[in-house]
Amino acid sequence: MSTGRDDEETGSDEPSDELRIAFEATVDEGVRRLTRSWPRLVATGLVGGIDISVGVFALLLTLQETHSVPVGALAFGIGFLALLLARSELFTENFLVPIAAVVATKARWRDILRLWAGTAVTNYLGGWIVMAVALTAYPGIRNEAVSLAVYYPRLGIGWTSFASALMAGTVMTLMTWMERGTTSTTAKMVASFSAAYVLATGHLDHAIISGLEMFAGLQAGAPFGYVDWARTVGWAALGNMIGGIGFVTVLRIVQVGGRQLSEERNRPLSEPRGGG
Repeated sequence: MSTGRDDEETGSDEPSDELRIAFEATVDEGVRRLTRSWPRLVATGLVGGIDISVGVFALLLTLQETHSVPVGALAFGIGFLALLLARSELFTENFLVPIAAVVATKARWRDILRLWAGTAVTNYLGGWIVMAVALTAYPGIRNEAVSLAVYYPRLGIGWTSFASALMAGTVMTLMTWMERGTTSTTAKMVASFSAAYVLATGHLDHAIISGLEMFAGLQAGAPFGYVDWARTVGWAALGNMIGGIGFVTVLRIVQVGGRQLSEERNRPLSEPRGGG
């Protein structure tokens, strides 16, 4: 088995077995996501918004009881575990995986635009509904919802909020790569929960999460409107994309190497993949 150090010493472009298997699994998953029918795409996006909203609800409940952001971040991880185990998706989970499939010439760039648009819209729709139901069922969290939501519009459109969004996109895409690199459900859960904790504790500007937290705030009487919501999540989405694609996706594809990428391009889709 080759190692990263061996590759550097010999000048080989051959990736390690673990890296090769992880990339093949990533391409396979990317093809699956990009070739889904519209009904399946819409359903996956809706349940993704619903699942992560459960995490936001748990965060708000815990903040009400403990007034501790780190403890609330632990509760928020429930939403990410739901995303993983229920096989739903957020818009920001679809950078590395589908781009790998396109770079391997297994899909087209326009398929990515379809996936991004469909997932983002349905994530927000599912999340808006659940936030409305949650605040109606448990009005005691309204103060926490407003306090949490106003943080993002107060950051405004500037370098601080953009840097926060860059970090959020980087964390999410790193989580995706770690999940593709193992077949262990336990390891995937650790990666997912860890990313959720970093995002929630750091108040990182993640387009979907901050968007749903702002939905909760809007429905609880927060002092901003839906135009402010659109500006904030649009800016966050741009930062998330640059962080996730530029800081993780591009470098991971380069890490795989030209030889593996060439083999992947020449491999028929119907051919079984080792270890995947």
